Amino acid sequence: MSENGSQFRLLRERRFLPFFCTQFLGAFNDNVYKNALMILLAFHGSALTTVSSGTLVNLCGALFILPFFLFSATAGQLADKYDKATIIRYVKLLEIAIMVVGAWGFLQQNLVLLMTALFLMGLHSTLFGPVKYSILPQHLKLEELVGGNGLVEMGTFVAILLGTVLGGVLIAADNAAMNVSIAVLVIACAGYLTSRSVPAAPPAAPDLAINWNPLTETWANFKFARTNRTVFLSVLGISWFWFYGATLLAQFPNYCKDVLGGNEHVATVMLTTFSIGVGAGSLLCEKLSGRRIEIGLVPFGSIGLTLFAFDLFLASPATPAEAMGAAQFIGQPANWRILFDLAMIGLFGGFYIVPLYALIQSRSERSHQSRIIAGNNILNALFMVVSAVMADRKSTRLNSSHTDISRMPSSA
Repeated sequence: MSENGSQFRLLRERRFLPFFCTQFLGAFNDNVYKNALMILLAFHGSALTTVSSGTLVNLCGALFILPFFLFSATAGQLADKYDKATIIRYVKLLEIAIMVVGAWGFLQQNLVLLMTALFLMGLHSTLFGPVKYSILPQHLKLEELVGGNGLVEMGTFVAILLGTVLGGVLIAADNAAMNVSIAVLVIACAGYLTSRSVPAAPPAAPDLAINWNPLTETWANFKFARTNRTVFLSVLGISWFWFYGATLLAQFPNYCKDVLGGNEHVATVMLTTFSIGVGAGSLLCEKLSGRRIEIGLVPFGSIGLTLFAFDLFLASPATPAEAMGAAQFIGQPANWRILFDLAMIGLFGGFYIVPLYALIQSRSERSHQSRIIAGNNILNALFMVVSAVMADRKSTRLNSSHTDISRMPSSA
């Protein structure tokens, strides 16, 4: 299939490119800020407070994910009631204000401001989540949904990876506070500028009366989703994927250090390999499905996720190797199988997740679409919390596991 007939054509069109850039920059900024903050607390938390660094990092994960439970139901209603392009621009203006608070927190080394900004970034992601997926069916044709979702998923995982790396680099350099502050403000402003070009997306339910009670509205969303069995099962399937992904990423630091004998650079190589795999799998979905929503890719993806996770276990050394850096790790042929397994887990993860999002978009009733996606985000967050609890019970090194888990909602 030529590029003119593939999803890459969308990257040249105004109905998709500004939105793609906006969501990419949002996820990118989330992870620049969060990783910089996590590293600051892990290594210099004692200078900010008497609370232990482990407790602080755990608190960060909780603060970021809490808005998904508190405000997702409201965010879904707003996305159904108002023009989604307008909501995106207001959310991007909010991001700039949040980053002003966060930048001031870095410059003043003020823990309260830093944590407040983190909570508000969780709110930013919560408000953006329902719009992120419900705007695609308004701007894309049915046969473009798989390709569009593939690009969005690829962009999200690349943004997580690049943001994580940049946040770590900036906070470790000289003038760290100033570096991070400038970066997050510039990225937030860039996100607002791209949002200005997102085409209008008229409301699906303009007469909707907002129910401000998150509990009753969340329950109502789940009840409505259950009336469409295909949509509800897709929501459950997506939530399982984020449970699987959060569990896997939570184990990267300890697996790298205790099993492979690698340092933090090896962990970055592992994350990069996994992210590239997800991106490749997401992009391949359109070609494999023939530009249709091919639900057969979902069981195919789940089989690959299972088989290559098991092979990763078989490929792991029985005893930890000596401490090594990234070059040494890659230079040993025995480790190529591990990297291949990680890439394949990511690849099949892309096969699994993209058709499910497209299925929800195509099968859910347009007037309730954003609210169903908001309910999906709540369930995703719940599954990731369960994953975090399980990871805590399996590991005594809580700092690393929560750092990785707290990144995951950025992709919601």
